[in-house]
Amino acid sequence: MITEWRVSLAKALIFLFLPTTASHAQEMLRGVDLAQPAYSQAELTREAIEALLKGKGGGAPLDLSEKSLNGLDLSGLDLSNVNLHAARLVKARLVGAKLDHAILDQAWLLEADLSHASLVDAHLFSAQMQRIRADEADFSLARVTGDLTGASLRRAKFVEADLSSDMKNQSMGLMRVVLSTANAEEADFTAADLSHADLRFLHAARANFSGAALEDADAAGADFAGARWDGVRVTNLDLDQARIDESAKPALRDAKNLDRARTR
Repeated sequence: MITEWRVSLAKALIFLFLPTTASHAQEMLRGVDLAQPAYSQAELTREAIEALLKGKGGGAPLDLSEKSLNGLDLSGLDLSNVNLHAARLVKARLVGAKLDHAILDQAWLLEADLSHASLVDAHLFSAQMQRIRADEADFSLARVTGDLTGASLRRAKFVEADLSSDMKNQSMGLMRVVLSTANAEEADFTAADLSHADLRFLHAARANFSGAALEDADAAGADFAGARWDGVRVTNLDLDQARIDESAKPALRDAKNLDRARTR
């Protein structure tokens, strides 16, 4: 079983470093069998994890890396600083959980529920978060470079979060955050770095991008109605067929295809 999930992870990572396309998430998951136990079962119970957390006390952070925790209800737990590298949390419930400073690199969080969770300064490099629910979650100061296609991020906070592309891995293709078709209505991206991000068809009505960096991001078809743009950096931000307010044009003057954006 371990060999099977490692092969699946390798296939997924190969797709993550390919140039992003409209069917990026679907292509990536074609080589992964989510029905296998590694992605559909849990090897620990909530009670076991609570006992492990209690046993750690003030010692070294708990290591749950590469564990299968799929479908578990871990709502409300304090998982701050926990190592969840490459852990499988498919359809897990983490409502109101505290994951500050947690390591979630290469973690599988497909359709997980992170509503109201705190992930301040967490690390989510190459994490699979398609269709997660993270309404009102706090990703402030977090490093997020993963796939959030179709995610629900309403009123989520990404204040000073780093969602920029990973420029160190250019030999394997551009690694960037994918927010395509996600719902980030009223989300707070104040001073966040979204350089090179895939924002195509993102729903970000009334979101706050004050002081954010969106250079070279692709926001074709996105909805930015009522969004705030004070002090934003948008050089080469692609706004082809994006929906913006007429009053936002001065702040977005350095964007690409501004003349092709839809205004209200």
